[in-house]
Amino acid sequence: MKKLLLFVFMLLSVTIFAQENFTISGKILDGETGETLIAATVFAKKIGDGTVTNEYGFYSLTLPANDSIEVRFSFVGFNDVIKKVYLTADQTLNVELNSGQTLDEIVVSAESYREELNSTQMSVTKLSMKEAKVLPALFGEVDIIKTLQLKPGVQSGGEGQSGVFVRGGGADQNLFLLDEAVVYNPSHLFGFFSTFNSDAIKDVKLYKGGFPAQYGGRLSSVLDIRLNDGNRKKFSGAGGIGLIASRLTLEGPIVEDKGSFVVSGRRTYVDQITRQVNNANADNPDAFVIPDYFFYDLNFKANYDLGEKDRIFLSGYLGRDVFNFGDDDFDINFIWGNRTATARWNHIFSSKLFMNTTFTFSDYEYEISNGFADFNFSLGSQISDLGGHIDFTYAPNNNHAIRFGASTIYHQFSIGRLRAGSEDGNIAFNAGTDLTGTQFGLYLNDDWTVNEKLSMNLGLRLSGFANDDDRNDGVEEETQFYYGLEPRLSLKYSARDNISLKFSYARMNQYLHLVSNSGASLPTDIWYPSTTNVLPEISDQIAGGASFVINDEWLISNELFYKRLGNQIDFKDNANLFVNDNLEDEFVFGKGWAYGNEFYVERTKGKVTGWVGYTLAWSWRQFDDILNGEKFPFRTDRRHNLSVVGIYDINDKWTVTAAFVYSTGNAISVQEGYFLSQDIGNASFSLVPTFTERNSYRIPAYHRADLSIVRNFKHKWGESDLTLSVYNLYDRRNIYFIRIDNNADEITLQDDGTNRPFTLADIAELQNRATQVSLFPILPSITWNFKF
Repeated sequence: MKKLLLFVFMLLSVTIFAQENFTISGKILDGETGETLIAATVFAKKIGDGTVTNEYGFYSLTLPANDSIEVRFSFVGFNDVIKKVYLTADQTLNVELNSGQTLDEIVVSAESYREELNSTQMSVTKLSMKEAKVLPALFGEVDIIKTLQLKPGVQSGGEGQSGVFVRGGGADQNLFLLDEAVVYNPSHLFGFFSTFNSDAIKDVKLYKGGFPAQYGGRLSSVLDIRLNDGNRKKFSGAGGIGLIASRLTLEGPIVEDKGSFVVSGRRTYVDQITRQVNNANADNPDAFVIPDYFFYDLNFKANYDLGEKDRIFLSGYLGRDVFNFGDDDFDINFIWGNRTATARWNHIFSSKLFMNTTFTFSDYEYEISNGFADFNFSLGSQISDLGGHIDFTYAPNNNHAIRFGASTIYHQFSIGRLRAGSEDGNIAFNAGTDLTGTQFGLYLNDDWTVNEKLSMNLGLRLSGFANDDDRNDGVEEETQFYYGLEPRLSLKYSARDNISLKFSYARMNQYLHLVSNSGASLPTDIWYPSTTNVLPEISDQIAGGASFVINDEWLISNELFYKRLGNQIDFKDNANLFVNDNLEDEFVFGKGWAYGNEFYVERTKGKVTGWVGYTLAWSWRQFDDILNGEKFPFRTDRRHNLSVVGIYDINDKWTVTAAFVYSTGNAISVQEGYFLSQDIGNASFSLVPTFTERNSYRIPAYHRADLSIVRNFKHKWGESDLTLSVYNLYDRRNIYFIRIDNNADEITLQDDGTNRPFTLADIAELQNRATQVSLFPILPSITWNFKF
């Protein structure tokens, strides 16, 4: 009996005195605007545990009950907030952080570097809007993609281009997300500017490898851009007036501290000048007609709290480029652009379980229309998506952050749609290809802290694509279905407090492909789905690296990567890409691989800050039907890529920024001569150009220096700055493209007074002339930016 009583007493003692755990959860907000803060840190030093907020500012941290614990809430550029918690039950704790204008700079840099060292994720680049806005910009237009091109592993498509090529991948292997909706062509002005207005952007992350399992559909990178939610405290605005464009952003509360909106617009106005010039020359038949071009984009977002646990969002984007050229007899109109819409619902089930449900719409289209006399024709292409996904974040304890969900997208493709006809209706023609497909994904991801030194991110994604191909005379064929497992793994080992070692592996499947006849991303490029004959592209990428922090002032990182690419698509020589109902007949399929080293040094403390990035890399492709199966360099294979950025804060009024970039020239094919082709039937000859082997010629190296000087002003109504940017400071004439001229028109084709065709002897008289075409000389610009 005594033994039984002793056992009951011990059991009750264990029950009473056993340490219970409870969870604090909530949101971390910007105290000035009410915006949620992404990746803000929550840390309890006493127990050595912490977490970060998700994309919607939500966090969850489990702490011992009945114990007074100090919890620090922090975000780079904001003052820390420390709160004491004493838990007897789960608790909701929303925290506002204020701007860190008086914060010692070393604390800011230490917070930033601590996040870099502690994160399991590798191969990710985060972009600060503050940095982007002081960097030199072409025509004074801040461009986040051009800023990302200054980071290691990210290359531009060429002079002035805003397209990106990441770690040896193609232009179509990058997934661009704007508030979770896909943007298919993120460029204005034929690629010179991106579609993303920096005034409307809240957060930018570029994943170059080690992709989290929630992302899929592309092989090389994911650019995840989040728009501002809007100021919940007061009405405010920002904007700028530049040489070629102006922009304006307005935001404010719908209901104070419960909902907000933001509207942001941008438009160029060069067309207003060209129209005046053309009108002035309207009566001069010899005057040259200047093309009429402009672009605009509009962002909108609104959000509202339905209660403590529910929040809804609605956002959208509209962008258009309009190019007109011609007169009363002949007229060309070229219009292209994107549209996106996103509707989201956040719901908090408990302190440990968070849900986000999203519905998206994406559309990209272009149309070229011509009018000549009484005959008109138009050529266009379009891709439209309807999608949805549901994501859950579950934190069972401080050692595991589990994320899982599902997604689907329904695609509609209109490829090479040609319409032609006479105004009287006697002639009419319509051709093109319409395709549909459905893409889906299921994923599970666990960010697991094994111990103080080791953490890992384990993920698995199941992706698939179903294509209904009914191009065979209207008879629907059997649905073609593809699927693939995509394992993901990231490891982080803290060798010391200031040193972390990382490794990652990721497999990706891509079911959509970009049909392009150019090395640069153009508006006329066509998106094409996987079909019976077109297999999904596959990539496997491994990466390893180390990060060092020196005196909480310098960050040094180095990453090695290797990427293997399967089912790569290219085109036959002289492929017909327009208005071709059998476009797949022009494809060839092969493989590729890329590897390299990325070195990065950054300083964020003191008056002089900035970074140096250097990439040494190789990128290859191999096709059985090209060069007899021999490998050749991919068109963006560049051995060396260097960027140096320096930011000098002279005082609170003046900032000077300089940037220098250098890269090995692109690999291209160039015309090297002619051969005679004889038509046996009429005994005539024609000249056919010949080209070097695929991508066997290197254009000269690209390099450029830019300078920016910013003068800040304080006003009663707000603040402003005057920014002087000088693009291409030392007037380097980099190659935009190489044009091959010949003197065929100068060859005498007369023999005894009669016309004759080319003969073999004429070839000797033909001389090729390679002409370098450069785009931008030294270009100064000035922009006035304001905020109220």
